[in-house]
Amino acid sequence: MPPDSSNPPPLPMASWLRQVARTPQQDSFELLSRPGMLSLALGLPAAELFPGDALARAAGSLSSVAALQYRAPEESLKPHVIELMSARGVRCSASQIFFTVGAQQGMSLLLRLLLDPGQEVMAEEISYTGFAGALAPHDCRLLTVPTNVETGIDVDAVEALLRGGARPRVLYVMADGHNPLGVSLPLEKRRRLAALAREYAFYILEDDAYGQLCFGANSPAIRSFEDRWVLYIGSFSKILAPSLRLGWVVVPEELAAELANVKEGSDLDVASFSQHVASAALGTGFLGKHIAALKEEYRQRRDAMERALAAHFPSSASWSHPEGGFFTWVDLPRHLNATQLLRRSADEERVAFMPGGAFSMRPGAGDSCMRLSFSYCAPAVIEDGVARLGRLLRSV
Repeated sequence: MPPDSSNPPPLPMASWLRQVARTPQQDSFELLSRPGMLSLALGLPAAELFPGDALARAAGSLSSVAALQYRAPEESLKPHVIELMSARGVRCSASQIFFTVGAQQGMSLLLRLLLDPGQEVMAEEISYTGFAGALAPHDCRLLTVPTNVETGIDVDAVEALLRGGARPRVLYVMADGHNPLGVSLPLEKRRRLAALAREYAFYILEDDAYGQLCFGANSPAIRSFEDRWVLYIGSFSKILAPSLRLGWVVVPEELAAELANVKEGSDLDVASFSQHVASAALGTGFLGKHIAALKEEYRQRRDAMERALAAHFPSSASWSHPEGGFFTWVDLPRHLNATQLLRRSADEERVAFMPGGAFSMRPGAGDSCMRLSFSYCAPAVIEDGVARLGRLLRSV
């Protein structure tokens, strides 16, 4: 009997996709499309701070059509990355640097390089959603450890799992400007994590997308304490412009050839134009002053967020004090569910935020919390948005 064309069966797809649910980020994009919506939700850099003139001049300077052809990675960009890494306390060579289509691709490539089915992977119970997305295709066992807004990942819990027999292949960590908590790890925790990786032979994936945007004194990257077991992920999205889609990873020399094979199977280094533009722009020497200006502006926006929270949120709420990055994490009274609150916020106050449950690697973690982004909006807009949220919270 021929198939019923009026009711065709679903198209086949990879089995892991059946476990992937619609994300709160997708819901937030829908909310943001409503007219007049004020967004404290998405972690976008401030568009008015993009170095548009410098990038435009750099693009205009590329008169050779060779810049438009398939080609090897742009070697002239690597010295600039080496300089950025040096500012994070990390020494590396050009052969250890691989350019990626943003930090997210770097994460995906490293997981493809490192993971076999069934292996253990460790992460904080509240963590960046992009890591969960990159991990989803791999049939791994996820181990979660506690974390908090003051000191970050619970290293004692990591060590206890290891001493109890856990053998993760990978531990995912954001040491600075944690997304979503906003916390930066104390120096001693960085040293301990590096030492544990060395002792127990597991890789740390250090996602340092916000490491150049620390408001106070910079602590060195975790990789500065261990260059064999810590793999570094960096990004130009927050310090140049996201649409360049340009990031990098730094790996030990002994993994370089294998990562090159993994990467060739992914993209053939097709982002060479962005690499040319970034190299030409950075060659003018403007980046140091530009990053200093970014840090000062984002620090002021963080301060505006904290002033507004203190003025408008109920005393039963508490929040992080980020020393870098784009985000403030707010703990609400336990009886409130932030995902449910988001709908009311959008309908009644026309303000969007990210519910904490969106970042949960363990069911229930973060349900009564919200992530607020201070990077995208001017201080006056931040004040207005937080005031509206405070009005809503006082009504529930």
